[in-house]
Amino acid sequence: MVSPRLRPRKLSEPTISRLPVYQRIVEGWQRRGETSIDSRQISELAGVTATTVRRDLAGLGSLGTRGSGYEVDLLMQRIGEALGHDRSYQVVVVGLGNLGRALVNSTNFLIRGAQLAALYDSDPRVIGTEVAGHVVHSFDEELVPATVAVICVPPEAAQAVADKLVAADVHAILNFAPQVLAVPLGTAVHYVDFSIELQILMYHLNNGTGPLGGGLLHSLGIAATTPLRTP
Repeated sequence: MVSPRLRPRKLSEPTISRLPVYQRIVEGWQRRGETSIDSRQISELAGVTATTVRRDLAGLGSLGTRGSGYEVDLLMQRIGEALGHDRSYQVVVVGLGNLGRALVNSTNFLIRGAQLAALYDSDPRVIGTEVAGHVVHSFDEELVPATVAVICVPPEAAQAVADKLVAADVHAILNFAPQVLAVPLGTAVHYVDFSIELQILMYHLNNGTGPLGGGLLHSLGIAATTPLRTP
């Protein structure tokens, strides 16, 4: 039986980055009708040690009797709660070029509780077209209320876009533009840079190690990383 919601203690950034990977693993177990999973099974698929898995999941509160594995349904619930999947989010995307369109059309783009509220662009050729069932609006228009914004614009336009989003009371930004943004305190910005992801992957390739976590791209299903095995 799934227990009531508990508020987990504050988690470290590395733990937060690994939780979506654990969630994918446990979700696969759940789809196959499995009722329990242990730290070793999770660790082998996630490319981390079993000790790391246990330490990460300990931050989610009590998950059963030590040594008996994790109840799949309860673990799915707790990870979802930690990642905010039990809340509602309105998401807007700014920039509907190749990357923006790929994200919006991805079946793994929106987490549970997230709803795509609006799409924006500044290109007259794109404004008024339909992407994933939504009409693209001009970014010059008044923005609809949103919880999260995704920026997929050229780097020279990113700061101006962020400024307007902040002025519209958006407090969480996922930035795919290779540009560091200046935002006020209280605004969360997460950067996704494919060149950085590739460099990290190349490091693991050249050193014969597996990436520890998988990161945001893994959780979105945009780029799947498989732990590298040494001969």
